[in-house]
Amino acid sequence: MSAQERCGKVWIVGAGPGDPELLTVRAARLVAEADDLVVDALVPPEVYRGARGRVIYVGKRAGRPRPSQRRIEEILVRLARAGRRIVRLKGGDPSLFARLGEEVRALAEAGIAYEIVPGVSSLLAVPLAAGIPLTDRGVADRVVILTGRRSAEAGIEEPLSLPAYDEATTYVFFMALGRLDALVTSAIESGFPAELPSVAVARASLADERWVAAALGALPAAVAAAALEAPATVVVGRVAERLLLDVTRRAVRRPAS
Repeated sequence: MSAQERCGKVWIVGAGPGDPELLTVRAARLVAEADDLVVDALVPPEVYRGARGRVIYVGKRAGRPRPSQRRIEEILVRLARAGRRIVRLKGGDPSLFARLGEEVRALAEAGIAYEIVPGVSSLLAVPLAAGIPLTDRGVADRVVILTGRRSAEAGIEEPLSLPAYDEATTYVFFMALGRLDALVTSAIESGFPAELPSVAVARASLADERWVAAALGALPAAVAAAALEAPATVVVGRVAERLLLDVTRRAVRRPAS
């Protein structure tokens, strides 16, 4: 048997926004059958609890150290060459701000077989958690997806760069909470109205999900007052207008128990 025939395989799997019931059927099956689960920080333990495979945690949270991206790729290649069936488990969908391209290239260059399994993205789950649509007839007919964090090659944060404001667009910011003040300042300086409806949603789809809504200019103060914690996603646009009006009665919402 050749080395290629003895080699294992990697499935790069989207774990969804957190609720285990939002795993796809295929993702749930692969998690249950894997020899090894290489898991990111945004994946709650409930998603892989009871799986028979070994769990290798490679996530980073709140500044704690994690393996480098290159080290993660080396782990995947080493395990596959040992004939293992590996699930690389990523929060949400693996194609959005999850370094999918780097891992795919590393596997391809090493001659490792792999498949990509999509997942329910926070892009979809977060607005729905707050009860707002991404698009709405006559209000918003397009969506722009951005990240609040952009790291240069040396690991230094790059300045935020935002597109020109368009009132018919919904803007969704991933990984935004850590730089929310800078993001809001940059947005307003770029022409975003300070009164534009906005909402920050933390731990969407989970039992402790929370959100806070405010005008864009007031969002950092509202998030701080609510003690909202990462991971959180920010949605900005006119689609949240009705939600913003409602917060005159309730600024922070927790799901019913």
